[in-house]
Amino acid sequence: MTVITSDCTVARYLARRLAELGITHLFGVPGNHLGPFLTTLRAEGDIEWVGTPTEGGAGQAADAYARVHGIGAAAVTYSVGAFNLLNACGGAYVEQIPLVAVNASPPYEQWQNYRAIGMLTSHMSPRSESNLDVYRQVTVDAQVISNPGLAPGQIDAALTACLSERRPVYLEVMEDLWDEPCSEPAEPIRRRERPFSARNRPMLDRAVDAILTLIDEHPGPDGRPRPIVWAGEEVDRFRLGGQLTDLVAATGVPFCTTVGAKAVVDEDLPQFHGVYNGAASHPDVHWIFKDWATCRIGLGAWSTSKNLGGDRYIGGDWVMAANGGVSVGTRYFPDVQLEQLLPALQDALVKAYGSGGLAADYYAEAHAHHGAPRDRPAGLEHHRASLRTSGSRSRHAERLTYDGVFDRINHFLGHETRQDWTVVSDAAFSLIGSMNLSLPAGGFLSQISWLSIGWSVGAATGAGLAPERGHARPMVFVGDGAFQETCQEISTHTRLGLRSVVFVMDNGHFYGIEQMLVHPSYYADPGSADSDGADFYNVLHPWHYDRLAAVFAGRRTPATGISIAHPTELDDLLARLTDPDDPVNAGPLLVRVRLHRHDYPRAMAYKVRKSSAVE
Repeated sequence: MTVITSDCTVARYLARRLAELGITHLFGVPGNHLGPFLTTLRAEGDIEWVGTPTEGGAGQAADAYARVHGIGAAAVTYSVGAFNLLNACGGAYVEQIPLVAVNASPPYEQWQNYRAIGMLTSHMSPRSESNLDVYRQVTVDAQVISNPGLAPGQIDAALTACLSERRPVYLEVMEDLWDEPCSEPAEPIRRRERPFSARNRPMLDRAVDAILTLIDEHPGPDGRPRPIVWAGEEVDRFRLGGQLTDLVAATGVPFCTTVGAKAVVDEDLPQFHGVYNGAASHPDVHWIFKDWATCRIGLGAWSTSKNLGGDRYIGGDWVMAANGGVSVGTRYFPDVQLEQLLPALQDALVKAYGSGGLAADYYAEAHAHHGAPRDRPAGLEHHRASLRTSGSRSRHAERLTYDGVFDRINHFLGHETRQDWTVVSDAAFSLIGSMNLSLPAGGFLSQISWLSIGWSVGAATGAGLAPERGHARPMVFVGDGAFQETCQEISTHTRLGLRSVVFVMDNGHFYGIEQMLVHPSYYADPGSADSDGADFYNVLHPWHYDRLAAVFAGRRTPATGISIAHPTELDDLLARLTDPDDPVNAGPLLVRVRLHRHDYPRAMAYKVRKSSAVE
């Protein structure tokens, strides 16, 4: 029989369980139903409450925190708060992010009053399960806690599901239960992995054999195998970066990553050949990935539209190991887990081709074989050097461009700064432009499938507070339209003294990516007037983004805003970032980057060419 003492309450139980999982910060917006829990949280002292201006921003921060740390949490109040958090929770569900959504609801007594006499109080709905029902669509476990005796079991079940399924869970707790006694936490919360049993071994072996057969059936012209690995999001989500590094080191096999798995391992590894993103890839990367390699091995990669960059299919010379199974050409092997596949594939490749037997510089090989034009890289190091040196100081360009900014930032990160940075990239042009930055492991965060614009601003808060990346400054790239969605989260950066650098890519108050997706022909004539030919619904109200820093700054909480439009101004700003005594480094820095409305990242040129060809 479980003994319930007055020492432990439902609030204390949940606070202790969250702390046990290593959560150091809880993000959210308070409300009267949540107050008792936050009071207990502070008394326990293990978790810091981070109040954000919006519930959406809290969810974005918890999402990024979880990407870095392994699990995150946000807390809101019933209905009005929970429905605002829903978007972030939906994104975490799609992108497989372990997030705990805590929703404090009206007390049990008020629900009984509604049942008896139909009386509704603040935030209540006539549908008592309205919040629960919507969260069931975007979580792997959703619980309403109305009985303190059952609370420990419900909390433990949800947190176990969150860890095991690596997706969000939902805990709705009635206000008058927070201070009710319940049993103490017993066994630690642990991830419950799907077991690898004797039944799985033959399927794993057949999948590995099929991959080796595919490699053998697709040799290069010289008869040698020429595979390339495409490492993806699940390598990050399952924390398999070490296994991936072991595989490429033991076999020598060249590899690319998806955009969503960018910097899942160090991009200075000798086998790393770049980020592959379909037609939006860097031309050199596309060249070796699609034209030189003869088969592609996706390991944990998701076949999303953003990762495939305009491609709508995967050919018969592809392997795709994700979502708990492996497809090899037209064959499929269910219930093969990536964690078992990586070491098994490594052993098989070493046995078949010898240690380091697949080592190759595909850039050098392709260049030598095809006699490529001079502007093609003669080797992998040449390709990397071209990325890192193209953004050195230049005072000849008349104005900043997307590509000019990211080339310059790449040089800054690689050659000019000694600080560690976490690049947090928003959707659209910012994501496309930043994907070729050369970064260390863990140095890049993006939302690759859900693509909620403005995600990056709130996400930078979580990235900056996660223990594993707390030493690194967040560097955010966000479009002007996206920034208008979530600009108030700069208040959180300021309040916390987060030394973020937020580049707002202001292309003439314009939803550039939406114009590109709907009518890319607009970009085919850069000489036309800014407004000519643009769809009216893509035009934004103009803001002086840099001036918002003064709105959020306080006497003890500095924030700086700067507007730049010329390469020399960007050079000067980056030089200031290397000076620890410069005031711009005292708190968050908001940088308005003024671009021409017709400008776009070169990676999107394929859409413009295609639209011009159609016309």
